[in-house]
Amino acid sequence: MQTYILLTKLAPEVSMKMKKRAEIGHNWLDHVKEKCPQVKFIAHYAILGQYDFIDIYEAPDIETAAKVSIISQANGALTAESMSAIPYKRFVELTKEI
Repeated sequence: MQTYILLTKLAPEVSMKMKKRAEIGHNWLDHVKEKCPQVKFIAHYAILGQYDFIDIYEAPDIETAAKVSIISQANGALTAESMSAIPYKRFVELTKEI
């Protein structure tokens, strides 16, 4: 499976519902598990800066990763960007092939 990084920025109206953050997060995760049961989450972080959350997950293909982003937007994300990630060791190996 391929590793992906999901960067999420919440819509302002969702950001203002901090007391419901856990419930909103659980609903999002349940929705992803229902629609994309093959996705395996590795880590979830709340972050400070341009984005509100970063999630690291594995998915079988780019279409499934797109579904995760779409589900995020359907559940209150202003933006949700999924990017493929390559382990650093493999990246270094690739540079040696050039």
